[in-house]
Amino acid sequence: MAFPNDMLFEIFSWLPAKAIYKFTSCSKLLSKFPEETCFALKQAQNALSRDDTCFFIQPDINRRFIGQIELHPLPEKELSCGVSKDALSILSRSANIIASSNGLILCRPISHGNQVELFISNPATQCWLPIPTPEDLQQSANADLKIGFKCDLEDYKVFVFDHNNYDEWHSDLDCKVYLSKEGVWKAMEKSFLSRGRNLIFDKPVYHNGVIHFISDCFPYYIKTSPYFRPYIMSYNFSSGESRMMRVPKEARRGSHDYSCKMGIFKWGKVNSPSESICLVRLRKVVFTVWALINYESGLWKRILKVRVKAMGLTEKKDPIVTEFVVLNGELLVFATQKKVYGYGLSDEKYMRIEEICEHGFESKVRFTSYSNTLRPCGTGVRALPLSFQGKCCGQVQSLI
Repeated sequence: MAFPNDMLFEIFSWLPAKAIYKFTSCSKLLSKFPEETCFALKQAQNALSRDDTCFFIQPDINRRFIGQIELHPLPEKELSCGVSKDALSILSRSANIIASSNGLILCRPISHGNQVELFISNPATQCWLPIPTPEDLQQSANADLKIGFKCDLEDYKVFVFDHNNYDEWHSDLDCKVYLSKEGVWKAMEKSFLSRGRNLIFDKPVYHNGVIHFISDCFPYYIKTSPYFRPYIMSYNFSSGESRMMRVPKEARRGSHDYSCKMGIFKWGKVNSPSESICLVRLRKVVFTVWALINYESGLWKRILKVRVKAMGLTEKKDPIVTEFVVLNGELLVFATQKKVYGYGLSDEKYMRIEEICEHGFESKVRFTSYSNTLRPCGTGVRALPLSFQGKCCGQVQSLI
């Protein structure tokens, strides 16, 4: 039975990139789909309404040095996870992944030079595109860059927060946004008011068109200070307004304990009425999770409290949790020194433990959620080189 071309177009646009490439050898029509921009954008748009299927894991080290990158599928997503071994090997040898959105990854090449270089890549299509670096960051190779990345339906944005006048003790941060369609950086008129604490910039949460960061927990303020306890700060790219939000009162208790670590993540299914923000706290080997049920009033609800030892891990000795993240708004994923586990936070998988994989890193790691799409990187895209060393700088200069 033959299907009309437009029907095949629609059906295949709902498949992950891995499956689409497998079907390209079946017919001449299907072989052209991955090369058509309209099909790639349609497939990437459909992926925005679905869960991510896998995650990158890499050592949390200085981004100027090489660290192996691994890719692992999430439970029941094995058939939708696909990046070639060659692409993963190239990234492992010469780049660190900063962020990921809708199948594109923002990377920083491994460099021993003095300049900051950035590029966008789609590892599924094995393409990459260098992007220009703001002039005031050109000589900040040793800095802890505050960089984020977000894909919308038709555009992607890279944003950078930087201290005013290079004053590290100033709480105001300049914000610049790179617009992929225009190929330029735009300086926001209003600064981001981060208040007094250090914010965790490598784990932003986008919600209601606003970006959110949580502060650290360390006890470097006196009790009478308004910044004594940890808090969440948000920045609205449309209005330039900054807003402080308190974490739950229960989460503030004991937050200055040196074993305490907090993170905020997306909560709930994409585009669902319950989509919000969740807070995860790990303190004295106990996980506690809260969901923000009223954004305007800052009302939180506790949904989980469990000791790591009681979760049913497969390791014999009491494991040390080195990192955690919530993926797809409902799965707590965490790493010990040897393995990665998933722990359900909602519905039928609530409080169910599952070993996802083993990993090759004993120290602290970084998770980056990933979706397998055909999304284009932009105009002037190139095939992944054997190494990015020395390649980004010249490409970038030609774009500025």
